[in-house]
Amino acid sequence: METLNVSVALNFSLPPNFGKRPTDLALSIILVFMLLIMMLSLGCTMEFNKIKAHFWKPKGLAIALVAQYGIMPLTAFVLGKIFRLNNIEALAILICGCSPGGNLSNIFSLAMKGDMNLSIVMTTCSTFIALGMMPLLLYIYSRGIYDGDLKDKVPYGGIVLSLILILIPCTIGIFLNAKRPQYVRYVIKVGTIVLLLLSVAVIVLSVINVGKSIMFVMTPHLWATSSLMPSIGFLLGYMLSALFRLDGQCRRTVSMETGCQNIQLCSTILNVTFPPEVIGPLFFFPLLYMICQLGEGILLIVFFRCYEKIKPSKDKTKVIYTAATTEESTPAALGNGTLKEECPPYTASPTPSGLE
Repeated sequence: METLNVSVALNFSLPPNFGKRPTDLALSIILVFMLLIMMLSLGCTMEFNKIKAHFWKPKGLAIALVAQYGIMPLTAFVLGKIFRLNNIEALAILICGCSPGGNLSNIFSLAMKGDMNLSIVMTTCSTFIALGMMPLLLYIYSRGIYDGDLKDKVPYGGIVLSLILILIPCTIGIFLNAKRPQYVRYVIKVGTIVLLLLSVAVIVLSVINVGKSIMFVMTPHLWATSSLMPSIGFLLGYMLSALFRLDGQCRRTVSMETGCQNIQLCSTILNVTFPPEVIGPLFFFPLLYMICQLGEGILLIVFFRCYEKIKPSKDKTKVIYTAATTEESTPAALGNGTLKEECPPYTASPTPSGLE
């Protein structure tokens, strides 16, 4: 069996004390805080009855999970073969493809006016199922690429922590929406402002932490792979849900959930499996993938919003059609003498006595 082919730039090195600096700790804390606020805000848009309906009639959920664990791992494997990536590059991409859906998909689903109940349920279920699916998929697809056993590298603790960070704030948000709906709009507004401010802090800290190191992973074939994976996921997720006749909201939701991966889990597996001197610049591949899926997701949202503004709404079309039908029928009715005007019946008023 072929050993790992490592194409690492000779002058590549991680920043000093990478992962142990105060800025690294600050970034980790801010990301956790952002996730809690985001899931609390999204939970405020959910309804318990609709969540229960997705479990009682799990057609949409089943299609979404098939798309997540069927399309993305196979896409990663095929792209590795098409671009003739060496083993370590193919493995990094494969680990990313086998990861469950990420929380970024929930934001995208909200912006695309998708079904938020299905979005959160799918993210939760795909993360839970990852406890068994990730080891199985990595075992199947990594044969011939990696000599070791990747099943033991799956960060089960990280997956459980992700579930906790999703479920607890979402449950609080659902409770607020059900019991204290008057506070929901304030929670969402404050949460949006805080998320925007924290996003700026994350970008600044990421630039400080990573520096120029990410430039080593920006090779043409890795750019192509990391840009094609999300777009293929978005497209095939939508097509699969359309094939099974899900409604428009659910199609957009499945599309976003399929294309967005949990980058944190991918980074954890790469960090646990390989030392930096072996994996080299591919340590930053998940970050490159995140940049691509973020850019493509925003682009899709812009296209969708523009399309919504251009196309007339169904209600407006119905009003126009009704008005046109009325205008056409009125002259015909007048010509046939069939138009009747509703008038109140005339009754003669009594005349005062003495007046004829």
